[in-house]
Amino acid sequence: MKGFGWNPWHGCRKCSEGCLNCWLYRMDGKYDRDTSKIVESKTAFDAPLKRDRKGEYKIKSGTEVGTCFASDFFIEDADGMRARAWAVIKSRPDLNFLIPTKRTARIADCLPNDWGDGYDNVLVAVSVENQKRADERLPYLLDAPLKKRGVLAAPLLENIDLSEYLNGGKIDFVSAAGESCFGARECRFEWILDLRRQCEKSGTAFEYRQTGSNFVKDGKRYKIPHKKEYEQAKKANLNLAGKAAKMHKRT
Repeated sequence: MKGFGWNPWHGCRKCSEGCLNCWLYRMDGKYDRDTSKIVESKTAFDAPLKRDRKGEYKIKSGTEVGTCFASDFFIEDADGMRARAWAVIKSRPDLNFLIPTKRTARIADCLPNDWGDGYDNVLVAVSVENQKRADERLPYLLDAPLKKRGVLAAPLLENIDLSEYLNGGKIDFVSAAGESCFGARECRFEWILDLRRQCEKSGTAFEYRQTGSNFVKDGKRYKIPHKKEYEQAKKANLNLAGKAAKMHKRT
């Protein structure tokens, strides 16, 4: 089933090495839009609740909803809007909300009052680009009261050892991808293979999402057009289902 992108607000601020070539800044730059200004969407905030003329939800049951890819769900500037976003999420228990974030230190303080040990339809995935950020962010992800957790190793900028975080069985999936843009930093195939090995050993689901534009394999560098990155990653046939039945799914 094809997913849906939901951005209740727009805008973000760069906070680490992975943000250097942020796609959102590039896109906004084309329209002279200030990406660092976080603004509520006037048309999309209640998108998961919208219905068609038959009274049926436009976003069908079972759809994965990528949430706040044009911002960070836990960014400080959204503190006044987040409660309403949580209410939308709670109103659609039949949808699967994927929430990526770099701000894991704020998760525990930004949960709704009725959260308990987590909503069944929410998966929070932390973005890590190098070992420093993995070690900084993952402990917060593991400590937060969440029912579903994931790791987005993207853009992958170096080899990362996630073993100590995967061995506890609290992380449901790892997704890996290289950087995709003009001037992209390199992604080496051996880094991807090592992450897969770690996931296989721990029984964690693994997804090789995209090669990146500046891809190195067996000592040879490849400049891969963006439209080919997903296709080439898929051809590598590296995905693992893992032991968890709650695997993150992408289409």
